Amino acid sequence: MEGTVLTILTVCGAIGIADTAYLLWHKFRGTDVACIGFPKAWCRKVQYAKQSVTMGVPNSVWGFLMYALILFFTLSQPLVPFWPVRLLVLCGFAFSLYFTYVQLFVLRALCTWCVVSALNFFVMFWAVFIR
Repeated sequence: MEGTVLTILTVCGAIGIADTAYLLWHKFRGTDVACIGFPKAWCRKVQYAKQSVTMGVPNSVWGFLMYALILFFTLSQPLVPFWPVRLLVLCGFAFSLYFTYVQLFVLRALCTWCVVSALNFFVMFWAVFIR
């Protein structure tokens, strides 16, 4: 895989881990996340919505695992095949689209940290599939 793509995936993976670790910290402490650029009520609405959990697990846990695996497989190049990274990026991008839809049209509120993650997955999707 080309060095530029690996760099993009490494940077985005690290950003994603930091983003989801922040969300996890607040999830397990039961405290509200900071809401930068949006009304605090929006982030609170998204953070405590029933859609913030999938199969009984907080979405931040799923996101953290996905970002960690992307980073692991990216840093393991060329020792492991690249297809797991492509699959993880595709799944993450699809989930980001779905959760962005939920925020916009169901909850009618956006959360800073979810938007960061969605943009992050868009960049990775672009780097892996479009670029």
